[in-house]
Amino acid sequence: MNLMVTDPCCPPLLRAPLDEEQAVELAAVLKALADPARLRLVSIIAAAPDGEVCACDLAAPLGRSQPTVSHHLSQLVRAGILRREQRGKWAWFSFAPERMSALRDALNPVAL
Repeated sequence: MNLMVTDPCCPPLLRAPLDEEQAVELAAVLKALADPARLRLVSIIAAAPDGEVCACDLAAPLGRSQPTVSHHLSQLVRAGILRREQRGKWAWFSFAPERMSALRDALNPVAL
């Protein structure tokens, strides 16, 4: 499955039937977002003043253990919603707005 953030994801859902690959990819992105903890992580990271957040700073605001937070972050990175950069011991995460734009465009009924 190609979940690269440069990939436009899917054509507008309501314009034409999705093929199998497009449906699988769109479902993977939606599944990654369909969790309250993951939505909160996206919100925290997207709203960060510096545009990025260290994984070490996410467990406390989320109220989850570091391994749980890491699991959620991995799912979001795999779906192309977040970007990950390793710096020494810690991973830093930033929001991938182009992926969310593609998702918005795929779900936009105005695109008809």
